[in-house]
Amino acid sequence: MPASRRALLAATLLAPFSAGAQDFPTKPIRVIVPFPPGGTTDLLARLFAVRMSETLGQPVLVENRAGAGGSIGADVVAKAPADGHTLLFHNITFPVTTATLQHAGRAPHLIERDFAPVSLGADVPMVILANPGLGARDLPAAIAVARGRAMSNNPLFYGSTGPGSTMNMVFEVIKREAAVPLEHVPFRGAAPLVQDLLAGRVQLGGDQLSTALGHVRGGNLAALAVLSARRSPALPNVPTVREAGIPALEFEGWNGFFAPAGTPAPVLAKLQQAVAEAARNPELRARCAELGAEPGGNSAAEFGAMVHAQAARMREVVAQVNLRAE
Repeated sequence: MPASRRALLAATLLAPFSAGAQDFPTKPIRVIVPFPPGGTTDLLARLFAVRMSETLGQPVLVENRAGAGGSIGADVVAKAPADGHTLLFHNITFPVTTATLQHAGRAPHLIERDFAPVSLGADVPMVILANPGLGARDLPAAIAVARGRAMSNNPLFYGSTGPGSTMNMVFEVIKREAAVPLEHVPFRGAAPLVQDLLAGRVQLGGDQLSTALGHVRGGNLAALAVLSARRSPALPNVPTVREAGIPALEFEGWNGFFAPAGTPAPVLAKLQQAVAEAARNPELRARCAELGAEPGGNSAAEFGAMVHAQAARMREVVAQVNLRAE
């Protein structure tokens, strides 16, 4: 076949894809949040959805598909058409849960294989919390209490949002690093966990900072440490886990957008631009500050590099503590 004819054929075959990317979006965009309504990830998704709708010229609708530590909602997106009209808004739980399921040999999807990173929505530090009745104001003090209670066969209980969740992993690392016994109590979400932590039915717990910021500022919960590399501007007096002596727990909390693998690059670029523009909006930034979050909007390459590096690290940690999923 002559070269000119091959070029014409290639252009003809590619034309529908180029036009589709240029016209994107052609219908409302679904943003799947793999957690129940009302949590930090859900609130941030809705803040971004409003601003992204203005930029993209189509409604951006948030849909909650909770269950299995976020795996149910993630699987919906992994299997959706790769046209940019279905997105996932997930958080730091994503690489932890996926690593845990991989460790068990039953991961329905893989971050690197089944998803295309779009952009960071917002950084939200993870925080380790305690009921004030424990009498511990930092992580070393809580570990000392746990060690003392173990001698009287009265272990401390910690809550997480379920087996294989981020905080399940965090406290299992604490158990290993500090050599203290802690008993796990799983919850179906952050809201019931915080309620039992407030009531003292569990003594330790944790989640994204936004979930408990009001309770910490009001003195109803004690923030023992943040897991990020630097202290949170929202709680500048709370030390990092590195300062608390457990650097193995240091990692960044985040919430971000993903599309199904195979989504065309021009579509991903439009979506990333919409996220970045939303992140610059003064009203969104002010609301994020109230939640203890810092808006993102970085490139897909930057976001992907961070998430993939975390996923590799989480696989190592999950194997070390032998974390089990539901």
